[in-house]
Order: sequence, then C-alpha cells, then structure tokens
Amino acid sequence: MGAPPGYRPSAWVHLLHQLPRADFQLRPVPSGFAPQEQEYQQALLLVAALAGLGLGLSLIFIAVYLIRFCCCRPPEPPGSKSPTPGGGCVTWSCIVALLVGCTGIGIGFYGNSETSDGVSQLSSALLHANHTLSAIDHLVLETVERLGEAVRTELTTLEEVLEPRTELVAAARGARRQAEAVAQQLQGLAFWQGVPLSPLQVAEDVSFVEEYRWLAYVLLLLLELLVCLFTLLGLAKQSKWLVIVMTVMSLLVLVLSWGSMGLEAATAVGLSDFCSNPDPYILNLTQEETGLSSDILSYYFLCNQAVSNPFQQRLTLSQRALANIHSQLLGLEREAVPQFPSAQKPLLSLEETLNVTEGNFHQLVALLHCRGLHKDYGAALRGLCEDALEGLLFLLLFSLLSAGALATALCSLPQAWALFPPSDDYDDTDDDDPFNPQESKRFVQWQSSI
Repeated sequence: MGAPPGYRPSAWVHLLHQLPRADFQLRPVPSGFAPQEQEYQQALLLVAALAGLGLGLSLIFIAVYLIRFCCCRPPEPPGSKSPTPGGGCVTWSCIVALLVGCTGIGIGFYGNSETSDGVSQLSSALLHANHTLSAIDHLVLETVERLGEAVRTELTTLEEVLEPRTELVAAARGARRQAEAVAQQLQGLAFWQGVPLSPLQVAEDVSFVEEYRWLAYVLLLLLELLVCLFTLLGLAKQSKWLVIVMTVMSLLVLVLSWGSMGLEAATAVGLSDFCSNPDPYILNLTQEETGLSSDILSYYFLCNQAVSNPFQQRLTLSQRALANIHSQLLGLEREAVPQFPSAQKPLLSLEETLNVTEGNFHQLVALLHCRGLHKDYGAALRGLCEDALEGLLFLLLFSLLSAGALATALCSLPQAWALFPPSDDYDDTDDDDPFNPQESKRFVQWQSSI
C-alpha cells in the first residue's frame, strides 16, 4: 500500500510495535491494531497494569524501608546532641531526588506541548478535508441548479422562438438532453453528500478531548512542581510540619504518576500498532461508518497508480457533453440569430451559464483528484504518529522520573525531619515576647523574689 506523502513510520513506532503482547492468560497476541478484539484490549490493559504493579512494589518498598528505619535504628544516648551519622547524606539524597523530579517536570511540559501540537495537526487536517468535501458538494449543487434553471428557462424560451424551424428546435432539444445528462453525471460526483460521518464533528470531538487532556497534565505537572518546591523549602527552613504535609502530598503525586504512566504506556503501544500500518484499519473503519465503496476510499487513502479514479468515466462524459453543448450553441447562434433576433438573448444567457459550468467543472476535477485529500490524510498521520507519539514518550519519561524521584524522597524525608532540631517551634520567637516560655519563667522568678 502506498504511504501518504511525507509519512514513514518512525524508529519508535517500529520499536514499540515489536514489543511482545499477551492477554490476561499470558497467551501471545498479534501486534496488529485491532481495538475491537477482546484479546487486543486485554493486551493493552495488561501493559497499563504493569504500572499498577510498579506502584504496588514502590509502596511495599517504601513501607519496608520506613518500618526498618523506625524500628531498627539504634537508640540515641540520653542527652546526646551529636548529629546522626549519614544525616547529611540523607538530606542531600532527598534534595537530588527532588531536583531530578523538577527535571522530569520540564520534560513533561515539553511532552505535553508536543502531544498537543500533534493532535492540533490532526484536527487541522480533518478540518481541511471537511472544507474540500464541502466545496465538492457545494460546486455540484450549484452547477446542477444552474443547469436545471437553464433547461427550464433559456432552453424552453429558445425552443419556443425557434419553433418555425424544426431542425433548429431539434438542435435546441439536443442541447437540453446534453445539459440534463451533465446534471445527472455531476450529481454522482458529490460522493460525501448524506454521509453520516463528518470530519468536522470528528475534529471537534478530538479537540474537545485534547483540551481536557492537556489541562489535566498541566495541573498534574504544576502539582508536582509545587510539591517539589515546598519540600525543598521545608528542608531549607527545617520545618517539620511543612515537610510532613509535603510527604503526604508526595505520596498522592506518586500514585498519580504511576497511573499516568500506565495510561501513557498503553496509549503509546496502541498508537504504534496503528501507525505501523494505518491504511487497512482506516479503510475498513471509514467504509463501515460511511457506506462508501472501497474503490472510492482506496483511491483517496492510497492515491497511487494502481488505483484508478472512480469518477473518471463521469468526468469524461460530462466533459464531452459540455463540449457538445458548446458546439450546438455556436451553431444555433450562427444560423438562428440572423433569422430570429429574439433568440440572441437566451443564447447569450446559455453561453454564460455554460462558461460558469465549465469553470465549476474544472474546479471539481481538481478537488476530486486524490492528491488534496491524500495530503490531508498524510498530515493527520504525521501529527498523530510523529508529534503526538513523541510527546507521549516524553510524558512517559516524565512519569518514570517523577515516580523514581518521589519514591526516593518518601524514603528520605522521614529521616531528614528526624534530624531537625527539637525546639524548632520556638526558634523564631522574640526574647522579649511575654508568651515566650523562657521569658515567662524569668517573669515568675522575678515576681517571687519581690
């Protein structure tokens, strides 16, 4: 099958397409894109479930690590004020993990933007294809109505004027038959008229879903950024309450990161299967939704020398009929006008209608050629299979870095706040503050001495 212009499956598509797939019974599943089959759906769900398995292992590891830290650390001697060995290493490991998380957030913003650009390119291609199809329908409708009006008015008037000359009336009736034949042939060119599938509606649905997807990822990225920044602030200020709150928030973001990772992985795998060979699935789906013949769909989706133009016969017959009408009108103008001057006005009107019809016909020939719609098809595939897939992979990397950084931070934060000074609640109080416990004690001693 001929690939759309400018589109070739990327290395990432080939790599993801070669990954093994299995259903819930761990039986191998073909990597062909078949979302309607239960085995393929189970394979994608199993890919997403791997992220759930990773989340479970992460939580188990964090729980075991923290239990070991709380229950197995040696007791401190009473009155000891020496820092715990390795405390600085723990704090710095937490800081490095949070900085890695911030790097992942930057990657996530880039991936979200790339995915949005790819989906926008897909929507633009659909809108342009809808414009082309609407233009075809409009030109056909306008031309058929103009020819019908000419048959009902100018040609009828011309036949009445030329009634004394039967051979001229026969020529006018021949032009009528040719005009009716052109109108009939042109009506068959509006192949998308009455089709329930609208590219405009598809583009609007895609844009609607993408708008909320983009917003959800922006909120997730901002949430993780705030968690990282406030955690670093809590470590710098040695504020236990802030670090504890951010620890709870880190656990929430960790769950969200693993969840987004599963969604991204399943989507990337399914998208790679689609992009490796999109033509068969698109052809079958479009034929089911529209009811159009496979000849028409193959002509526009494949657009190669092996597929002929299904409208070529209609176009050829219409062109011949228009040429015959033109020659008949020239003959009538040459023979009838000298004898019937009143025939000149309907003849001039018919020639004007014929010129407009020929102009519309040439536009229809250009619009009906597969080159334009096939170019839109290629642009849609490039947006979906290049930019959108690349953005998904960057989002997958963000989720992976985020999960690793937050898991490390969750292991380090309890050790870090254990190293904070125990009297940090009163570090910022003023010595002259009467509510300061030390100042209150001095006041009681002074009052008793009096």
